[in-house]
Amino acid sequence: MPTAIVIGSGPNGLAGAVTLARAGLDVVVHEEQPTIGGGTRSAELTLPGFVHDLCSAIHPLARLSPFFRGVDLQLDWVELDIQTAHPFDDGTAVVLHRDVAETARSLGTDERAYRRLFEPVVEHWAAVEPVLVGPYPPPPGRVLAMLRALGPRGAAYSARLALASARSVAEKTFSTPQGRALFAGNAAHSMLPLEMRPSGGFGYALMLLGHVYGWGFPRGGSQRIADGLLARLRDLGGEVRTSSPVDELPVADVVLADVMPGDLLRMAAGRFPARYARALERYRHGPAAFKLDWALDGPIPWRAEECRHAATVHLGGTLEEIAASESGPWTGRHAERPFVLLAQHSIFDDTRAPAGKHTAWAYCHVPNGSTEDMTERIEAQVERFAPGFRELVLARSVKSPADFEEGNRNLVGGDINGGAPDLAQLFFRPVRKPVPYRTPLKGVYLCSSATPPGGGVHGMCGYAAAEVALRDLRASNKMSSGAA
Repeated sequence: MPTAIVIGSGPNGLAGAVTLARAGLDVVVHEEQPTIGGGTRSAELTLPGFVHDLCSAIHPLARLSPFFRGVDLQLDWVELDIQTAHPFDDGTAVVLHRDVAETARSLGTDERAYRRLFEPVVEHWAAVEPVLVGPYPPPPGRVLAMLRALGPRGAAYSARLALASARSVAEKTFSTPQGRALFAGNAAHSMLPLEMRPSGGFGYALMLLGHVYGWGFPRGGSQRIADGLLARLRDLGGEVRTSSPVDELPVADVVLADVMPGDLLRMAAGRFPARYARALERYRHGPAAFKLDWALDGPIPWRAEECRHAATVHLGGTLEEIAASESGPWTGRHAERPFVLLAQHSIFDDTRAPAGKHTAWAYCHVPNGSTEDMTERIEAQVERFAPGFRELVLARSVKSPADFEEGNRNLVGGDINGGAPDLAQLFFRPVRKPVPYRTPLKGVYLCSSATPPGGGVHGMCGYAAAEVALRDLRASNKMSSGAA
């Protein structure tokens, strides 16, 4: 039986491990931390009985992932009509509904523009999805099917949107502050300046996912995703060893490394060819996250009623304010009024807090490696749209960029995206190769979010790397071509 060693138990490492184990390999996963999950862990960070997500909290990409859809993880998904709410200073809010038409109608004079932006792709999603989440690069047949479905003009329009800056898309598409702010808030998830390409593509994709799958989350916390993957791996005979760091690349038929390029280079200990090593050295990390978790004495008292019915709330006001906030982290500056992404799970998931109490999770973007405390500025933004919020805080947990990296080595300098997602690194990560998962060392593959399709909880980096490894094994006659 061929052997496989997987380094790292984040969603990509576990997805790769499950894929290899399903094919009949003897799989062992090594995890440096005492608990599994990488960016999908949960814990009582504030007070007993209050469950908080350590990193990722809302999971639109998990519902999109072909890998997750093909593995029964026994998860109870919380799904809502309102995917995100975006409040303004006058007490109103704009909302991303699951339904395109309902969202469009709420935008008044921007209704027609919104429908033109999203309806064609949502209508033909069955042809679009295989190109977005299938193997990289996508097979020509899938690309042709998408082109036929959207038509040449529609496909060209969507491609321009995907590669555009968010500010350009917002200002050219929408005439109302509400439409522009809704798009900007979604695009800001990219951690790119809104004037930089392809920030518009990130906003477009997240909003499409809101309409197609919704922004769901697992009841009980993100840890349930990792636990489900672990259970499936054990069912297949695989093993996970925690508190088990790996300093050098181990010997096995297959080694999947769910690590960042810098760590892969270190583990290779000079065995990579100079050109490949230089490419890994040039890999760039983006801005960082500064996160707060709160134990609350009650639900957040939003002025805008819509915010009370959304698990995700974007706090940043207008397009102009969000753009000003998001430009700073790329140039070493900290925003006085940062754009804040907030999740309030306990309104919809009573397993997160004791009866009558609540949790909230929020972060803003800061320069990579920042040491500045953003607690006051984040809480001021919440208080701005929910007066009385501070009076509800029973306890808080603060997570700096250094704390992120200490708890998960892949979050270099607090970068939760696995590397800067600008145009140069969006498609070619971490190197310019047709198959970026395969390294020059036989049997060694990179499967972290530093490979396509990049950051997020979807497992597709690990799944894709494992599929490449299995093809290589079959080609070398080390396993039967008929193995499932």
